Amino acid sequence: MTPTRKSRIIIKPISSRLIDLPAPINISLWWNYGSLLGIFIFIQIRTGIILSIQYCPNRELAFISIIHITRNINIGWIINRIHANGASLLILLIYIHIARRIYYGSFHTKKVWITGVTMFILTIIRAFIGYVLPWGQISFWAATVITNIFSAIPYIGTIIVQWLWGGFAVSNPTLNRFFIIHFIIPIIIILITIIHLIFLHEIGSNNPLGINSNSNRISFHLYFSVKDIIGFRLYISLFIIIVLFFPNISKDPENFITANPLITPTHIQPEWYFLWLYAILRSIPNKLGGVIALISAIIIIYLPSTITTIKKKSSRFSYKKKLIFRILILSWSILRWIGKCPVEWPFIQIGQIFTILFFIFFIIIPTINKE
Repeated sequence: MTPTRKSRIIIKPISSRLIDLPAPINISLWWNYGSLLGIFIFIQIRTGIILSIQYCPNRELAFISIIHITRNINIGWIINRIHANGASLLILLIYIHIARRIYYGSFHTKKVWITGVTMFILTIIRAFIGYVLPWGQISFWAATVITNIFSAIPYIGTIIVQWLWGGFAVSNPTLNRFFIIHFIIPIIIILITIIHLIFLHEIGSNNPLGINSNSNRISFHLYFSVKDIIGFRLYISLFIIIVLFFPNISKDPENFITANPLITPTHIQPEWYFLWLYAILRSIPNKLGGVIALISAIIIIYLPSTITTIKKKSSRFSYKKKLIFRILILSWSILRWIGKCPVEWPFIQIGQIFTILFFIFFIIIPTINKE
């Protein structure tokens, strides 16, 4: 008795199912970012494990251990550069990946969207904690400022802050806790990534026209694996240029000074990928209101998938859809700029205007997508 078609599919190995995965014939290079993210997550985990062998989570030794890795360990300088710059490039790829899914209305695949946004949130938390670990001047004060915002929560805020600090200030217990969390989060990200891929392969990839037809699908390999290789080569080339020639392009000069709790930097700002969140936090004059706005700015990314009721997006790209998407990109870019500006007029007012536009976008985009 010959096995049925269904049983033959089940017993196929995972690698074979990936090669034979039916993919829409018209997907472009914008669909490469999922595989690129997988590669850069692997790079970050691999280099992070190597760095952790020599890193010392102690306020007296953390900064010195980074210098030791860079100067004394064989190829330690390039491992450190890869890990530090890889975090920036990884989050840049995530931003592009999310923007592509929003532009093409892919958020209607609820399970895929929700797991993807969850991975994004875990990644930015891990990036912030990793930014603190070198124990430079800006790292220390960024940890102090960001963790202290939880004190605005009524009744339990002070308890949360003291638990995060492990005392009454950012010190050794804080550094140890951040180091452990920085190690645990990648494990959770890997598990969610597997779930994300399972959900994605259940429904298949979206395409620019939104046409869900099995007749317009072809095998993933060789057609799209070649596209993935092209995208990988482009970004790896860019990454190598940054690592070798511009390794400090996104770093604050004051972070090359060891942390000093007695000297406050003139202008504290986070890494470039947190500036838009920092601007939203500062746009509300009330401390508790700023915390609520900051948390809402992250949680609201779940909203388009949870309130949309359509099964597939429209294949017609109206001028209204394109205009609203450009407003989102403009709002995000302006908020990034505002995050670097001092807290004074007119930057506060500009930040408030574009914060409102940012929130409005995620409320109206599911209704626009129905057209």
